[in-house]
Amino acid sequence: MSANSESKSTTAVSAEPINGVEVSRLFETIDAIKSTPTLAEFTFRLDNEWIDGGRNQSTINTFYGAGQEHTDRTEPFVLGADEPPVLLGRDSAPNPVEYLLHALAACVTTSMVYHAAAKGIRIEEVRSRVEGDIDLHGFLGLDANVPRGYKNIRIVFQIKADVPMDQLEEVVMLGPGFSPVFDTITRAVNVEVALER
Repeated sequence: MSANSESKSTTAVSAEPINGVEVSRLFETIDAIKSTPTLAEFTFRLDNEWIDGGRNQSTINTFYGAGQEHTDRTEPFVLGADEPPVLLGRDSAPNPVEYLLHALAACVTTSMVYHAAAKGIRIEEVRSRVEGDIDLHGFLGLDANVPRGYKNIRIVFQIKADVPMDQLEEVVMLGPGFSPVFDTITRAVNVEVALER
């Protein structure tokens, strides 16, 4: 949370949700993490299985967080992935780099909405358009100087909120300022790859 968000007293927070967020519970969570920092440590996981060609699927079920294992989902989430025909797939699901754009848009939006709620800013509507540019020379191994992933990503937001137009820019920047996915993409993160024996 930002310093402005943290400065609010949980006793002064409205019991009414803002932007669908129970702000009083949000500040209770902040207070709990301040008193027990290890509660902030989470591990998310999934299992992935290749099916055929560009098709594979991930199953998401349990995760660890707030000091305990969470196994109470009644059904796992199953996410299919494929490639479009021009990339030799069957187009049965989004491809992985499209999922990355979705994860980025979703996380930036959620971060913006949560932090706006913590500041007492009511948001009526958020829409975004996300585009990313990839050059296949990298993925195909044709040019070692070309990145294999996105060279550039653009997010454009449309927001209706209970603040003057000149403050909407500050609201927009709450998203990338606090988004875990934005942070992961824009800095080097350690990824370990190993063969299970």
